[in-house]
Amino acid sequence: MDYSPGVIEPKWQQYWEEQGFYKTVEDGKKKYYLLEMFPYPSGKLHMGHMRVYSIGDVLARFLTMRGYNVLHPMGWDAFGLPAENAAIERQVHPAKWTYENIAAMKKQQKALGISYDWEREVTTCAPDYYKWTQWLFLLFYERKLAYKKKAAVNWCPQCATVLANEQVEEGGCWRCGEIVAVKDLEQWFFKITDYAERLLADLRLLEGWPERVRVMQENWIGKSEGAEIRFPVKGKELELPVFTTRPDTLYGVTSLVLAAEHPLLDKLFTGTEQEAAVRSFVAQTRKLSEVARSSTEMPKEGVFTGAACINPVNGEEVPILVGNYVLMGYGTGAVMGVPAHDQRDFEFAKEYDLPIRIVISPPDYSLSAAEMTEAYLAQGVLVNSAHFSGMASEKAGQAIIAYLQEKGWGHGKTTYRLRDWLISRQRYWGAPIPIIYCDDCGMLPVPEQDLPVLLPEDVVFKAGGQSPLEQHPAFLHVKCPRCGRDARRETDTMDTFICSSWYFFRYTDPKNAEQAFAREKSDAWLPVEQYIGGIEHAILHLLYARFFTKVLHDAGMTRAVEPFSRLLAQGMVNKDGAKMSKSKGNVVSPDEIIKKYGADTGRLFILFAAPPEKDLDWNDRGVEGCYRFLKRVWRLVERYGDIVQAADVKAAAPDEAALALRRAFHLALKKVTDDIEQRFNFNTAISAVMEAVNAAYGYINEKEANLDRAVLAEVLEILALTLAPFAPHLGEEMWARLGKKTSVHLQAWPEYDAAVLQVENVEIVVQVNGKVRGRLIIPAGLDATAMQDRALRDERVAQAVAGQQVLKAIVVPDKLVNLVVR
Repeated sequence: MDYSPGVIEPKWQQYWEEQGFYKTVEDGKKKYYLLEMFPYPSGKLHMGHMRVYSIGDVLARFLTMRGYNVLHPMGWDAFGLPAENAAIERQVHPAKWTYENIAAMKKQQKALGISYDWEREVTTCAPDYYKWTQWLFLLFYERKLAYKKKAAVNWCPQCATVLANEQVEEGGCWRCGEIVAVKDLEQWFFKITDYAERLLADLRLLEGWPERVRVMQENWIGKSEGAEIRFPVKGKELELPVFTTRPDTLYGVTSLVLAAEHPLLDKLFTGTEQEAAVRSFVAQTRKLSEVARSSTEMPKEGVFTGAACINPVNGEEVPILVGNYVLMGYGTGAVMGVPAHDQRDFEFAKEYDLPIRIVISPPDYSLSAAEMTEAYLAQGVLVNSAHFSGMASEKAGQAIIAYLQEKGWGHGKTTYRLRDWLISRQRYWGAPIPIIYCDDCGMLPVPEQDLPVLLPEDVVFKAGGQSPLEQHPAFLHVKCPRCGRDARRETDTMDTFICSSWYFFRYTDPKNAEQAFAREKSDAWLPVEQYIGGIEHAILHLLYARFFTKVLHDAGMTRAVEPFSRLLAQGMVNKDGAKMSKSKGNVVSPDEIIKKYGADTGRLFILFAAPPEKDLDWNDRGVEGCYRFLKRVWRLVERYGDIVQAADVKAAAPDEAALALRRAFHLALKKVTDDIEQRFNFNTAISAVMEAVNAAYGYINEKEANLDRAVLAEVLEILALTLAPFAPHLGEEMWARLGKKTSVHLQAWPEYDAAVLQVENVEIVVQVNGKVRGRLIIPAGLDATAMQDRALRDERVAQAVAGQQVLKAIVVPDKLVNLVVR
């Protein structure tokens, strides 16, 4: 019988499902919570999905065989704009579109043989899930972490909704790419800034995260330490607070620049001859997205307000401008211009003919303002700074802060780049925000017993128009829960990132109708030992999930302080050197691979082609190669499976060839064990299995008439067991054909025989300047000096180095000596 994955794979998938193989129960074993990021149900799995699920499944199956009780669930991040856009384009309700896609993708996942506990499946657009999303909103509201305010927000005109700062990418909407504008709206926020310091400090707990992800989060949180200084406005009873990280440069201030949204700006120019120019500039600036305004490549532009302020430390009058590069959300919305010691200020001063005053001097040379071509940014010694002159920068900065505090002009302060999380969305397909507005009672939370606030199904969608919720009287109009009079519901829905910020808690208790999850269930599983997903989620999802976990911890709902102990950010799947996309015409569908080669081949290739954290380039020849390998494995068990089941497999002591075969398979077993358990080097693990299979064929070809059945039985069992996490269907079929009565995936992971790995002698290669000059049989375990000595005593090697000086020897224990000579 030929290898037929189209027959084998559905058979075992049905068996696993009927037997309830992957249902997780709390059985007293050491727990391991393994999770891949749940997908948005777009309708079709792509190769990125296949890669992340294959990685997770190898770990799940391996760890189960290692004796862990593995929780490996799956669900659907099901709210979001694509479903609503589909409703407009196809005139189909978002729920119908979403659930049809879920059914299709779930079928694909099962066809891949992924070992999910489907009884724990969660779907974020289901009322039994978003009821608790709404309940969590009310928890945040009660703890004063949810609030509403009017704010300048990022607005996508194509999607007709606001975007969080993290959802603006290079000035465009993260979903559709449309250029983002700025708009003033009443919006809901989560006060993530209250947790900025803990989010930053607890990064030290995440030793199992990639360093680059931790650095990205650290930079996004953006802690800055410095001083806040109050600059009195000349001729007005106003003060402008300014934050700076360089108080040592305070004597070099020659301008003060405000954000276009600064609340005091109107009071500075209204009624002056600058009013028209300032209003025009402000209007143009506010059309720009914050990303564009903060870009280092954008020209720094501004306009004088006609007002001035006083530098408190020297009494100097300083002009006040409004600039396109100052953002209200950072610091205080005002920056002090020190052009001699800040490059942005330097460029701005050159453009607007502002004075450049040097107040920090390098230790070994002098600066001239007239000759400067760029700002001097380094530390140094203060000059032109009154009684602080002559002090080193760092010491002077602290001294100036103390001086400001003593005089009542300012104080030391810590700020963060992180801003509060904008969670309002003006769309239908999301969890409704559970708030009611009453003209008499004001803003009120929906009573807990009235949750969930259900999305109405009889809605009409119009491209670019208002949210259907605003036009749905039955949803909009409601009685006030306090006074019983007419009131109205909040029509904004929540950012879908809220749904994905707590789903890993719900997996621990997915059927609970009384609470989001029971603490004892969550504490039994959290934190997630291994989380797997794309690097694109390094800031958005991962930061929000960490924030949620800390809030839930503070509310006494979980013991966990961090959600994910270890993180694997897998690389992309490319083809022809570019990311797979429909527009490039280089998409390969998992369905195509499963149909032509089987799921095991697709899984094997995607794990073999590159380490999981690296980008992978799809290669059709590589897929063919993996398929041929699995057929070779199949032929081994098909041809010899019955033989090794014979009753007399116990034979005399194995001969040298059989011992070599045992050694090859136990080496492979050790390699596979170490590579999965310690390094996630699935590619090298698979390579070790391939080498062992080559050894098996070599042994069979040599000993066809006199096979050692005991050794052959042992190595075929090892082959089935080690291959099972990677190619679960073939592993299962092999195990059955070896006469085993229970599933291969229920077996204990085999232990390699350390004794058989010990050898008395090894063959080493000897090179001279990188060229092979001989092969030697030497005792195993010799040190580098002894190996070099043996190599030099070899006649052929001695001839190759005759008359030359050995500069150094590169030695690989038990494998190689490379003599570098001249």
